[in-house]
Amino acid sequence: MRGDAFDPDCPTRLILDRIGDKWSVLVVLSLAGGPRRFTELRRRIGGVTPKVLTQTLRTMERDGLLTRHVFAEVPPRVEYALTPLGLSLGRPIQAITDWAEEHVEAVVAARARHDGLPG
Repeated sequence: MRGDAFDPDCPTRLILDRIGDKWSVLVVLSLAGGPRRFTELRRRIGGVTPKVLTQTLRTMERDGLLTRHVFAEVPPRVEYALTPLGLSLGRPIQAITDWAEEHVEAVVAARARHDGLPG
């Protein structure tokens, strides 16, 4: 069954909310190269609080986008990795990220013009 993003009752909108969230996007990009520990993710992403990153990781795990692996070590070690479903997001998210990085100057200039600021 295929969803319909224009149907207000379709769960597709919940998925679009998840993959449209900036923290989820940055987690996918950060894990695209392989598993990472929480502190590595937090350092790589930058600007995210531990609480928000924890909530994002839990939600992404619930949605089947990543796995959380706890190693039986002292101190405990936890790694996060993308599932095949999460990996399938890599290409579209990378394409959007590439577009954003390529066009950031034009968007910032457009905002400045719109707001009447020197730009």
